[in-house]
Amino acid sequence: MDPHPMLRWPVPRHLARLTSRATLASLVAVTAFAVALPALAQTPSELAVTGEVPMADYLALLQQISPAAHQGAQAYLQAHERRCRRSLSSRELRQAMAEGDGDPLLMAMIRASHLQDGPGLTRLGEQVSCTRKAAR
Repeated sequence: MDPHPMLRWPVPRHLARLTSRATLASLVAVTAFAVALPALAQTPSELAVTGEVPMADYLALLQQISPAAHQGAQAYLQAHERRCRRSLSSRELRQAMAEGDGDPLLMAMIRASHLQDGPGLTRLGEQVSCTRKAAR
């Protein structure tokens, strides 16, 4: 009798999808944690005055925690600048990451980066809106 019979069974498709969803969920959770870290380094008075963390610092933190979140965020920033002709502030990016479930387009871009889906990332970048919607 084989001591590890389950190792030979293929993974059902619905479980594979759950695994990728779990990976994405953990990625989003780590990203949300990354959003909070820079704010912890500032005093309340600093946050009240600027609410800003240098974008380079924020992106570097994302890179350390999740390369896919970093790539997705950079693609989102570039698409916003190209379509809207203005750069997002780090505060706006942090809000897009953390409010509610996060900006669905940004989360989709992070997922596309995680899946290394360049064409999908490009298509998503074409959907970036210049008006900020309230998070759900």
